Amino acid sequence: MFITFEGLDFSGKSTQVQLLQERLQREGHNVLVLREPGGTVVGEKIRSILLDAENTQLTEASELFLFEASRSQLVAEVIRPALAQGTIVICDRYYDSTTAYQGYGRGIPLDMISAMNVFASDHLVPTLTFFLDIPLEEIERRIKKANATKDRMELNEREFYERVRNGYLAIAQSERRFSILNGMLSVEEIHSRIWNEIEHQLQCTLTKQNVVKEL
Repeated sequence: MFITFEGLDFSGKSTQVQLLQERLQREGHNVLVLREPGGTVVGEKIRSILLDAENTQLTEASELFLFEASRSQLVAEVIRPALAQGTIVICDRYYDSTTAYQGYGRGIPLDMISAMNVFASDHLVPTLTFFLDIPLEEIERRIKKANATKDRMELNEREFYERVRNGYLAIAQSERRFSILNGMLSVEEIHSRIWNEIEHQLQCTLTKQNVVKEL
């Protein structure tokens, strides 16, 4: 099973990723948690370039190519081998982030984004994707409360993030694997809703495996 988490920064993705990892491990599953960009030696070097606030001259095309390069390395080097061994893979961001940020946010043609996503991911589609949706006002409040230093991607204007959020919502409406979660709910309630879907998917997978054995 390949599970991805999407959302704007400070939406609570990382917290839910950790909770899901711990729950699955308690249930006896092998779990691998990854992040994009990153997850490999090459990917982490690319991540440092993309998030460095001093790289203000990075073009939109270069940004896109770097995200896709990191993804290609991650899929080939880590994700596919792990899935082949029966490991449940959880990834904090995947190609839906590129569609939302570089497509809807930057305005790069969506058909171009789609083609590059397919190529870089080697056609690997997530089993389930959870999108934590919160208002932009709440994101700003959380950033201020955390007194966090913004990276290069977080330095964009409010209008950019509005386009990204609307992009995520559009993607979610077109993809059956997407589940939109209200990020304003309590951490425990969000985790409970995520677990309900994961548990259902695990049961479906087990049923299919039993059918195959009987055949």
